[in-house]
Amino acid sequence: MAFQKKRRRMYPRRKICRFCADKSLMIDYKDVRTLKYFTTERGKIIPRRISGNCAKHQRVLNTGIKRARNIALLPYASNMAI
Repeated sequence: MAFQKKRRRMYPRRKICRFCADKSLMIDYKDVRTLKYFTTERGKIIPRRISGNCAKHQRVLNTGIKRARNIALLPYASNMAI
């Protein structure tokens, strides 16, 4: 036990909000390609801590996804058998 290795704690790199980084990107409920990136294959909305969005843009994104679901541009759930 005399030769114990010191372990350095590795912290994951902080994710940045892609909408804050690139001001030209807009969240629009009609832009399904952008919204699909923030949903899982089951149709669930990816949380902020995983996607890396800031709180402001995550709220706008949730509204856009829900609007797209409402007019049937995005599915509420996948078409897998239950």
